[in-house]
Amino acid sequence: MNLLRRNLLKAAGLFAASRAFANDQYGTTMQPTPVKPRHVLCFLGKDESLLHPPKALARTIADFNFEIDRTYSQAKPDPHMERSFGVCWDRVFPRAWSEADEMAVLNHKAVLYVLSPPMEQQKTVAHSAAALRIVEEMIEAGATAVKGESAGVAHGLARWMQLARECTAAAKTNQGLTVTTAMGRICRLAFAKRPLGGDTYNESVGFHLVGLPDIYVAKSRGSDRDAVKLMDEIADAMAERGIEATPRDRKLALSQEQDYAEGDFKFNPYGIVRIGA
Repeated sequence: MNLLRRNLLKAAGLFAASRAFANDQYGTTMQPTPVKPRHVLCFLGKDESLLHPPKALARTIADFNFEIDRTYSQAKPDPHMERSFGVCWDRVFPRAWSEADEMAVLNHKAVLYVLSPPMEQQKTVAHSAAALRIVEEMIEAGATAVKGESAGVAHGLARWMQLARECTAAAKTNQGLTVTTAMGRICRLAFAKRPLGGDTYNESVGFHLVGLPDIYVAKSRGSDRDAVKLMDEIADAMAERGIEATPRDRKLALSQEQDYAEGDFKFNPYGIVRIGA
């Protein structure tokens, strides 16, 4: 087992062992829901070899209890991918994708889906870090485009690799419970989509993939960039101080009301924090 995989597995063990802390940090008094978040990773490739990952990569997928979805993966182009990636590109990080990334989507010849196990709240960051490691190895094995289906977000290959390297570095250099905060923030930037413009709010989607509520910011508070800054600030605070403590201290509402049904991958079982005008 190579050093990177061992470090990530060690991190996964740390998160599992810190259940008491996680329950205190992520606990909430809302009505509990049996729904558990799940990563759905979409990979595009040049040919059908995408559907048969190398042995080392298959071992990484198995090590973290992920699985290849053989029902929807296909050795042919999906005509919907150009539009799907078009609405999913991350428009927050500067130059998050390039024309070469767009051409890779347009010219793909195969589609592979990889699924995480349903994630317990205290293990979401560990599984999301594993998802980033799988993304990195898939790109190294020849994947030409990558999208996180659970929140509808896509980055170019260079940005995915940057996020994966940052996450691995965080796993190796941080100690104890600070791993949760450092890795969780990187995974949130990788797998969450923000802002999505609704009628009243600019919204995030995908924070449940790191065990946090999503955050809705009233449009009247400023631009979408202002909303992103506030979303990240509140999410960082919740990761450090707790889901209950942060909204309480800031006099914000945390509720289960949302537009996504429980069967939707975008459904957030940890609720929504709404920041009004």
